[in-house]
Amino acid sequence: MRAVAILGPDVSPECLALFSGPACQIVGHKRGEAVPSADAAIVLGGDGTVHHYLPDLSRLKIPVLMVPRGSGNDFARALGLRTEGDAVRAWRRFLDTGRSREIDLGLITPLGEMPGSPRLFCNVAGAGLDSEANRRANAMPRWLRGRGGYVIGALGAIRSSSARRFVIETQQAASPQKRIDEAGLMVAFANGISYGGGLRIAPTADFSDGQLDVCFVRRAGRARLLRLLAKVFSGRHVNLREVEYFKAARLRVETETPLDVYADGEFVCRTPLEVSIVPGALRVIAS
Repeated sequence: MRAVAILGPDVSPECLALFSGPACQIVGHKRGEAVPSADAAIVLGGDGTVHHYLPDLSRLKIPVLMVPRGSGNDFARALGLRTEGDAVRAWRRFLDTGRSREIDLGLITPLGEMPGSPRLFCNVAGAGLDSEANRRANAMPRWLRGRGGYVIGALGAIRSSSARRFVIETQQAASPQKRIDEAGLMVAFANGISYGGGLRIAPTADFSDGQLDVCFVRRAGRARLLRLLAKVFSGRHVNLREVEYFKAARLRVETETPLDVYADGEFVCRTPLEVSIVPGALRVIAS
């Protein structure tokens, strides 16, 4: 077994000792270079770390183990890997059985003033208030980002929030189309359940259902937004009147003025854009 190691910021190569052994040769990888062919990949980091390597990992179709060493680790958590110990146990089972599973990835295609190549994402993407929370969190020291940084950023974003006109249209021939055209604060399109270190923005999301879970938040006052934020921890926000929640395999998003779009905690582009699902695009080692 030959595994390539991908290390996130401030992760020491010494951490790989837990995964090496007679049954596995681990080779290093230089940041910014293409991922070489191997039998598996070990990613020590968070959502942002794996995000940058999704094109290579998807193309190679090698099993990927997420070791939660980032600030939020929502992607790893959704795979049942809440701790480094969980990852070690999953890795040992993989070495014994060779078992892994395929999951879907999301795909963002920029359409506006920042044209670019489509970008894959593994967990959650969005525009509006949550992107502003991401921007604020990313500017914080790393130690603070891992201790509620996104929530702190969200509180700051709520204080300065203003509604914008969103036009959201599903594009799927096999089912009735859905269209939203109204003032709102954010939209999230989710492949995974949570982001921001445990905020369950999409409580019914499933990595293998061929669908994105879409969460649109209408115009609301600050007090209502604070109530909504509190309910996101449990996923009960989807029952509030300000929230429109549905599933779609493909949709188009436009806003009256371009808004930043973040995916897996990383800046991607600005609206307008198309978002779609790529079924079975990534192979993972899960708990």
